[in-house]
Amino acid sequence: MPVRVIVTRPQHDAERWVAELQARGIGAEALPLIDIRPATDPHPVHTAWRQLASYQAAMFVSGNAVQHFYASNRAVAGINPAPAAIDTRAWATGPGTLAALHQAGVDPALIDAPAASAGQFDSEALWQIVGPQVVAGSRVLIVRGGAPGGESAGRNWFARQLDAAGAQVDFVVAYERHPPQWTPAQAQRARQAARDGSVWLLSSSEAIGHLAQRMPADTLAGARAVATHPRIAQAAYEAGFGVVCESRPTLDDVVASIESLA
Repeated sequence: MPVRVIVTRPQHDAERWVAELQARGIGAEALPLIDIRPATDPHPVHTAWRQLASYQAAMFVSGNAVQHFYASNRAVAGINPAPAAIDTRAWATGPGTLAALHQAGVDPALIDAPAASAGQFDSEALWQIVGPQVVAGSRVLIVRGGAPGGESAGRNWFARQLDAAGAQVDFVVAYERHPPQWTPAQAQRARQAARDGSVWLLSSSEAIGHLAQRMPADTLAGARAVATHPRIAQAAYEAGFGVVCESRPTLDDVVASIESLA
């Protein structure tokens, strides 16, 4: 029986992944485990935009951080895309963030990111690239997501490295991550996918937590997953997934991992 993949990324990202997997001949459907929304208070994002030239670099934690940072500011009358004269560097954690920066029109010469061949795409991999740029007194803006209501949330490992190097670190919440609002049909599909051999494509530890909160205990014992980072794989095991395959978050690697479970 052909394998069926459950793509759990936020809706916009999930739709793209579903289309790409289907183009590879893999049956896929979207079941988002995180709902991405604009920041409740856009004013800090607007302020960060106006002050962008004062930063050596802006580190974007995800493609959503890029999209909402630029979309929020371009939607405000009188605020235009950052002038070409601004030489603030843009730091990207991986291919999705890099693609979002290109789509936003950021000069490729100003972007730093792990190489496409990197073993992982995360803060640690990015730090290996940009760490030598940081000196005491550097100013770095970290653009990231927040909890409902706009409270800043996320791993602070990268900020700690900056702090240890003597840099000044500012944060701005460009979007909010909310638990998914499932329809009854989606809830039923999740329970079915936990036991019918479907492969869950997992790209967020927080999303796994949302799933675990909605599923009865031991429901996931027979479920299979592909996780795009070791930390995500560990979260999947802790949530009760019976089989978890680790994969780099590139389409080719994800497809290979899915096929290994078929």
